[in-house]
Amino acid sequence: MRMGQSGKDIVKLALPALLAAAAAFYVAFLFVEPAPPDRLAIATGGTGGAYHHFAEAYREILAGEDVSLELRPTSGSVENLSLLADPDSGVDVAFVQGGLGDPAAQPDLVALASLYYEPIWIFQRGAPAKDRLSALAGKRIAIGPEGSGTRAVALSLLEANRLSAPPTRLLALGGAEAVEALKAGRVDAAFFVAGARSELILDLLRSEGLSPISLARAEGYAQADASFSTVTLHEGVIDFAANVPSRDVRLLAPAATLVARAELHPALVELLLRAAIRTHREGGLFEAPGAFPATRLLDFPLSEEARRFLERGPSLLNRVLPFWAANFLERMVVLLIPLITLMLPLMRFLPPVYRWRIRARIYRWYKQLRAIDSATRVPLAAPEQSRLLSELSRIEEEVKQVSVPLSYAEPLYHLRLHIELLRGKLRDAAQTPGAAPAGPPS
Repeated sequence: MRMGQSGKDIVKLALPALLAAAAAFYVAFLFVEPAPPDRLAIATGGTGGAYHHFAEAYREILAGEDVSLELRPTSGSVENLSLLADPDSGVDVAFVQGGLGDPAAQPDLVALASLYYEPIWIFQRGAPAKDRLSALAGKRIAIGPEGSGTRAVALSLLEANRLSAPPTRLLALGGAEAVEALKAGRVDAAFFVAGARSELILDLLRSEGLSPISLARAEGYAQADASFSTVTLHEGVIDFAANVPSRDVRLLAPAATLVARAELHPALVELLLRAAIRTHREGGLFEAPGAFPATRLLDFPLSEEARRFLERGPSLLNRVLPFWAANFLERMVVLLIPLITLMLPLMRFLPPVYRWRIRARIYRWYKQLRAIDSATRVPLAAPEQSRLLSELSRIEEEVKQVSVPLSYAEPLYHLRLHIELLRGKLRDAAQTPGAAPAGPPS
């Protein structure tokens, strides 16, 4: 089926508009975030620790949105940061103990949120002689394995009290191994970083012959190091019947934070924070409900995407649509904005241009008709009349070949009527007195 002239006109007008729209779409596409990956890896610390437990909760939540979260067990926060800083490690996000990050040395990392308080527990054999770290002078102390956040904070506190050198002995034991060594008398004291309701801490609090040190100068440490907060485990709160603990215990507590590579896809930032809110919003012994996740107590700069989400909440699309559908529509909106900006003026511009092209196909004949009409104002000799009639017949035949949409048929038929009217004037011009007889029209 052959395309009519009006169809060709539409194509001629629409093609440049479509090319302009395609160019705008391509330019916009260059600035649009790609679709988020459907998998990411998180460094979790030891398999029996709180980080790993929370990572499992995150994994279950993300699986509901068809995103796979791979758990990478590590020795602790220091190793987690090392993996994040290594672009070849494959780790995208990690749990990190507050106070360990160095933004100047790791500029490609950002914080997503602080999650909860991680108290620093110092248990020793027997009742503490005094509530100061100086009571540990010359003792055997388990400070956590290499790469752990416990070891880093223990060394910091011991060095501040000049207790990191002999005769004090520091042993690279942590977790269950440190608990066993403490109960067996192989160490005199041990550092732990864990929640009050962790199985390890509950075991230690209930153990005969072991006691937590309550730091009398906790506020001083917190004033000296902004990464520390102070919390109190009040007497009896773990077990009122057995009065565990038997007195108030003053503790230092950095905040556990969620740290990510700066290039982590914004959609995954929001998805991780949604998981964090569901996991941590209820609070705990030291956290009021709704206090975490928070934008404070962070070592690294807060991600702008995380700030927007934590301050404003999820976008409207994310509130009503599944993750992938919402993300697709948000990306499409970014692509459609330049298209709409371009198409609106084109939609206003193209109809007048189309009308002009159709009318031009009709009105272009009037210049020739006007010239013939001007010739009829004087008497015509027969040869001139015959030539003009032949010219008019030629014009009429060409006009018959013009195709226009039905909506423009009226001006076309007006043109044909004007041709017929002019033919009559030509014939009349030959009868003007003094004119030569007119010959038959050709």
